[in-house]
Amino acid sequence: MAASKSDMQIVKIDEGAVNARILARESKADFRRVEAASIKVVARLTSAEGKRLFVRFFSTLQLNAHFISVIARTRLESADVAKVEEAIKSRIDGVATNLNQAIDGAEALFKANGITSAATYDTKPMEIEVGVISSTGRRYLELIAKLDQLMPLLQTLEIHEVINTQVLDQQRATLKRQVRDVANSARSLASGLRRRMNAMAAAAGSAARGQGAAGDAREGSEEHHNNGVVEESPEGAEAVASIEAEHRGEGARYESPADEPAPKAGDPD
Repeated sequence: MAASKSDMQIVKIDEGAVNARILARESKADFRRVEAASIKVVARLTSAEGKRLFVRFFSTLQLNAHFISVIARTRLESADVAKVEEAIKSRIDGVATNLNQAIDGAEALFKANGITSAATYDTKPMEIEVGVISSTGRRYLELIAKLDQLMPLLQTLEIHEVINTQVLDQQRATLKRQVRDVANSARSLASGLRRRMNAMAAAAGSAARGQGAAGDAREGSEEHHNNGVVEESPEGAEAVASIEAEHRGEGARYESPADEPAPKAGDPD
């Protein structure tokens, strides 16, 4: 009887445990209070680099982009928010250009050296349906996909000794850092807008308290003329305090994500 393909394997191959381990080790972003429609997209990633960047940064990038475009716009000038949005998109476009050039360069080396097929992964692809809630999120997902496309091309060139291991490591590290820095930049920009919002709320609260104190003094001098009846204003410190409380709540809901977690032991970065 002929041996089956599985019987002929001389090594054990992954059956999905790698993806489960990657997903289990990463914290889950909280989207429960993001009231936004989303386009459902199946993200399919094959490289270790693409998988880990996606899990660590895609959701937090989306949360920070949502804070910038939606929450910050309720308190700050739309033109100021638009500048921040444009800065993030320009950074994404710059990294996309670098990745496209790297892919074109790798394909040119394939052709020049007669390489007809790229290396493939024995680990299972990671396939996850995600909700894309903004154009920034869509662009970033496309960026991760480009990196995922490039990684096996570079690995193939190293296997055929077209490039050496040092060049492979340098290109891989540089492009991974650029993709990661897009998400870190979005977090920093969101934090900057949050500080401006908090400063505005604090200034409004101080002004309201000052007006309230002056009003109390005036009302005290008028009480005996009005038989002790003091009319309450619907505005003032209590209204501002309510706004500040709401603002603090928004800030808590959209805290900037922490820096990239340190790789776990045995977890390639």
